[in-house]
Amino acid sequence: MTSPVLPPAQGGGVLDTAAIAQREAKESPGGFWRDVFVRMRRNPTAWIGAVIVLVFVLVAILAPILAPYPETALPGARDITPTHIPGPGELPAFPLGLDRFGGDVLSKLIWGARASLLVGVVSTALGLVGGMLLGLIAGTFGGWVDTLIMRIVDIILSVPNLLLAVSIAAILGQTPFAVMIAIGASQVPIFARLLRASMLQQRSSDYVLSAQTLGLGRGRITMSHVLPNAIGPVIVQGTLTLATAVIDAAALSFLGLGGGRPETAEWGRMLTYAQSELAIAPWLAFFPGICIAVTALGFTLFGEALRESMDPRTRAR
Repeated sequence: MTSPVLPPAQGGGVLDTAAIAQREAKESPGGFWRDVFVRMRRNPTAWIGAVIVLVFVLVAILAPILAPYPETALPGARDITPTHIPGPGELPAFPLGLDRFGGDVLSKLIWGARASLLVGVVSTALGLVGGMLLGLIAGTFGGWVDTLIMRIVDIILSVPNLLLAVSIAAILGQTPFAVMIAIGASQVPIFARLLRASMLQQRSSDYVLSAQTLGLGRGRITMSHVLPNAIGPVIVQGTLTLATAVIDAAALSFLGLGGGRPETAEWGRMLTYAQSELAIAPWLAFFPGICIAVTALGFTLFGEALRESMDPRTRAR
C-alpha cells in the first residue's frame, strides 16, 4: 500500500534555506539580486522609504538652488525683537518664519539637509569600512585572531553607541569631522560582528568545501566566494545605520559637540538654539525635529524592506 503524501509542516518547521535558494535560482533567471529587486518593487514600504530618501538626497544636493538665502545669511535680523520672532506666514519673504538670529527657517532646513546627509554618509562609510576590515580578518583567520578581535569588539559594544560617540567627539574636538569619526567608530563593532558571523555561516557551505577540495587557497576562497556571499546582510545593516547616523549627528550637535557658529545650518544645532525660544517660537523646534524624524523613517523603511527581500525565510512565503 502506497503511503500518503504528507503536506509540508506549517509553522514551527525549520526552513531549508539552501533548497529555497536553489528553487529561486531556477525560477529567477536573473539571479538573486534580480529577484531582490523585483520583490522591492512590489513592496509598498520600499517605495515609501525610497521616495523619502530620494527627496532628502535631492534637497541636499540642490540646496544652493532651492534655498532662498545663503547658509549663514541673516536676512530678517531687523525683524527680530526681544519678545517676538516672526513665525510661519507672518512675513511673505519668510514662509516658515525666522529664527532668533534673523535667519530664514526654510533656508536653514534646506541647508541642514546637506549637512545631515554628509555626516550620515561619511560616518556610515567609515564604520562600514572599519567594521568590514575587522570582520574580514576575524572570519578569515579564525583561532586566536578571531578571539582577540571579538573580545575587543565585545568591550566596545558594552558601551552604549551614543555615549561612545559623545566621548570620542569630546576628545577629538568640536568639529563636524570629529562628529563623523565619533559616529563611525561607534558603528564599527556592529559591522564587524555581522560580517564575521555571515562569513562563518558561509564557510560551512558546500561550495566552500568544493573549492577547498580543488586546492584553492584560503585568501582566494575568502575574496572570491565567501565575502561576496556574506556581504548582503552588511549592506542591509548599512542602510539601516544611515538612519541612526542622522539621529546621532543631530544629538551630538544638540549637545554642542558639532562645532560651527550658532547661525550655521544644521538640524541638531537648530534644536539646540530653539530650547530658549520654545515659549514664543515653538516652530523653531518643530520643523527640524520633523525633518530628522521623517529622514530617519525613510532610511529605516527602505532598509527593512531590503532586509525582508533578501531574507530566505520571508522569500519562502
